[in-house]
Amino acid sequence: MDFQELERRFIELLRRRIRSGELTERRLAKMAGISQPHVHNVLKGKRIFSLAMADSILHVLRVDLLDLIEPEEADEIRRRRSN
Repeated sequence: MDFQELERRFIELLRRRIRSGELTERRLAKMAGISQPHVHNVLKGKRIFSLAMADSILHVLRVDLLDLIEPEEADEIRRRRSN
C-alpha cells in the first residue's frame, strides 16, 4: 500500500459520506476551514488536498488513517516490518 492508495481511499470515504447525506461539501469545507469549491474540485479529481488540509479533515471527522486500511492489510504491514 502506498500513499496514493491511502489518498484514493480517503477521497472515496468523503464521497460516500456526502452521497449518504451524512455530510455536504459545504459543511465539510466549513468544518475543515477550507473553501467549498476546493473540496468539490478534490472530490472530482481536479485538485488535491495538502497534507495539512487532509489532516484537518481527518481530525474533524474523527477518522484515523487506520480506518482506511483493512485489517488484513495492517497485518501484512506489521509482518513486513518485523522481518
